[in-house]
Amino acid sequence: MRWDGQRAGGDNRRDPQQALLGLDGLVRSVRPPEFSGVTFHEVRARSVLNRVPGTSRMSFDWTVNPYRGCSHSCVYCLGGETRILMGDGRTKALAELRTGDEIYGTGPGRLVRTKVLAHWRTVKPAFRVRLADGTELVASRDHRFLARQGWVYVRDLAVGERLLGTGPFVSPPTESAGYRAGYLHAMRGRLAFGHAEALDRTARYLAEPSTAEPGEGWREGFLAGAFDADGGCAHGAVCVASADHDLIEEFCLALKHFGFEFDLAGAGSGVRVVRLGGGLAEQLRFLHTADPATRSKLSLEGLPVAAGAAVVSVEPAGTKQLYDITTGTGDFIANGVVSHNCFARNTHTYLEFDAGHDFDSQVVVKINAPEVLAAQLRRPGWRREHVAMGTNTDPYQRAEGRYRLMPGIIGALAGSGTPFSILTKGTTMSRDIPLLRSVSTEVDVGLAVSIALLDRDLQRSAEPGTPSPQARLELVRRVREAGLRCGVLLAPILPGLTDSTEQLDALLAAVAEAGATSATPLALHLRPGAREWYARWLAREHPELVPRYREIYGRGSYAAGRYQRLLTARIGPLLRRYGFGRDDDTRRIPGPREADSAPQPEQMKLL
Repeated sequence: MRWDGQRAGGDNRRDPQQALLGLDGLVRSVRPPEFSGVTFHEVRARSVLNRVPGTSRMSFDWTVNPYRGCSHSCVYCLGGETRILMGDGRTKALAELRTGDEIYGTGPGRLVRTKVLAHWRTVKPAFRVRLADGTELVASRDHRFLARQGWVYVRDLAVGERLLGTGPFVSPPTESAGYRAGYLHAMRGRLAFGHAEALDRTARYLAEPSTAEPGEGWREGFLAGAFDADGGCAHGAVCVASADHDLIEEFCLALKHFGFEFDLAGAGSGVRVVRLGGGLAEQLRFLHTADPATRSKLSLEGLPVAAGAAVVSVEPAGTKQLYDITTGTGDFIANGVVSHNCFARNTHTYLEFDAGHDFDSQVVVKINAPEVLAAQLRRPGWRREHVAMGTNTDPYQRAEGRYRLMPGIIGALAGSGTPFSILTKGTTMSRDIPLLRSVSTEVDVGLAVSIALLDRDLQRSAEPGTPSPQARLELVRRVREAGLRCGVLLAPILPGLTDSTEQLDALLAAVAEAGATSATPLALHLRPGAREWYARWLAREHPELVPRYREIYGRGSYAAGRYQRLLTARIGPLLRRYGFGRDDDTRRIPGPREADSAPQPEQMKLL
């Protein structure tokens, strides 16, 4: 790791016990006999709950890292202007999303609410995908969208191929004078029955009196006001019911103006009911066209996604800043199309460690982490946003067995009502399963374990100091037996060492047998620093593979496209065979939550 801002000086050849004497809050540096060659630098931290700076490439909102050790990087996929379907039915630009935001993903072919677990950005070559309905998506070539036959990479999209989703998004109205006047016209005489959101909007508009003749904005506002006053959703359709025939007539005229199809029927006692047709696509178009205030009446949960518009063209769009997210369902709705999230792509991996000795031999321990965290969570300004652990360093690394910081951290998070997630390859987490099960009834808890291979000899060579694959599988099994959901990251997949069909088959069979609720394959990524370190290990341990790695990684940190396609073709059928593919989503074992809140994955120590 790099000790920027923490090391007393830049000379890493000094005595390890002297390496961090300048670290603020340092209590002592110790070398326990049970940790040969490792120095623990015990510090009293002033802050444990950390907001990641906006300039950070990782762009996490909140993290808790009781230990300092390793870091990681990521690949990103979509243009920042891409509109994402939020949990309240509105849309927001991908670049503006934050960890913890509620959005819509999909279950078995239907919309379900989920959370954003992580959010990243980078700059890379992009492609513009145009659909027949006018939708445009800017994405990297290795991003995937859902078509009838399954997930399809942008690089493999064919003209005429239909993508699944909700239908195109339309731009929301502006709160013009006309919109305000139309809204107030529909709400007249109905304030006694209005919901809080509608009453708040009405009060705000009354404070800004305006008059306007019926026009585009007036009709949009009128549709919103009529829905807030007398509308709702029934059987997946927008309905407005009222005994005010003038309001119903004006509502129908406004619907016709915007091209909506609807049915008009009587319901007794003079009440007339207007029901929109067209399914999910038209329901969303109404919500986005009118933008009603009463979101508590609206729910898209459970509505089916369907085949949408066909691909018209896929063209290079130059180098752009791109973004991606990790979600609890593994997907999200981007510009009306079901889009795969970042961590399930074979090109998306995590592996960064310093080429020097610090990574293995120097560990900073925040010995007062639980107390400091509890104090920070008690502050009035804390909004109980999602906290991700294991996204920077493993909270259950070997040091946790000695310092036992995690029980206090978990208790502080749960006690404050803060949802959290943990990614680990450390079996020490089994100690805290009863605690995790207990707090899962109070807050959302997401768990994931990293398992790269089954070969014990290779594991000792490639991942020294980490628990055996069998021990990690047993950890998954114990988590599942406790009634908690637990995903597995198959990472990193090593070309020529762990990527054969037989090896992947055996690994997935073991993961499935352990009861994992998801399995995510990640191919090896070799960024500068890690690249040189791994190359030396490969030349020493497996010299016959050096030419192959030059071919696969000769042009950069990521595996060549040909290898990625080969790996995808090889592992895709295996994922489906063992129930981890979208086609067999029903195999998921019920847990305390509807979707895994797996944290953003990373590849940790490989050497």
